[in-house]
Amino acid sequence: MTYPNHYQTLEVSPTATQAEIKQAYRQLVKRFHPDRNPEAASHDQISSINIAYEVLGDPQRRHTYDIQFTTYSRLSSSGTARYSNEARQQRTAEAQTRHRQRQTGYATDEQLKLWLNLVYQPVNRLLYEILQPLQEQLDDLSADPFDDELLEDFQIYIDDCRELLQQAQDCFKSVSNPSAVAGVAADLYHCLNQVGDGIDELERFTSSYNEHYLHTGQELFRIAVGLRRQAQAGIRSLG
Repeated sequence: MTYPNHYQTLEVSPTATQAEIKQAYRQLVKRFHPDRNPEAASHDQISSINIAYEVLGDPQRRHTYDIQFTTYSRLSSSGTARYSNEARQQRTAEAQTRHRQRQTGYATDEQLKLWLNLVYQPVNRLLYEILQPLQEQLDDLSADPFDDELLEDFQIYIDDCRELLQQAQDCFKSVSNPSAVAGVAADLYHCLNQVGDGIDELERFTSSYNEHYLHTGQELFRIAVGLRRQAQAGIRSLG
């Protein structure tokens, strides 16, 4: 089997910048997208384009690919399923370990107040600022998903979400959670992870125009909304 030439697939030079690679990919997806150009659409061609961009669009994978290009006959397709059960179980185990390490005994009233003020309240607010605008953003984008201005506005929303998520993650790690709110902390932790995964999926749409990524991102945000509500219920149950 001939080793795939991803640069040739994306019609770019091996010296192309990451920005040039992304732009070339977007133009090819537009050209061959079945909703935009049914006559030119080809499942095999679109698949090759997507595979090429998955490699060249990631600087680390691109570096590895460049090294292997002249020595291997084909790209190793090691399993990298983003949402495999094994990955989720490992992430949950890591979260539980971190939570146990932060628990140093019985929480005092002062510890609980500190955690509520410095962790729960700001994280809860930041999550709302990320999750609440999604539907409106999707409604705006649905007018014409191929419109560059609408897509740019959607990308701005995604960038804002990443900044807010980073702030929420920093707040979450700033103070050890008391044992009394271990369940709430776990809900927030998983909520933040769902949001991060959802943002990644939404951003993949901005390059591929594949609505599957929009639907997946929307579903991950829906799960995050449920986890946020569970955390709120846990706080209310403290009385």
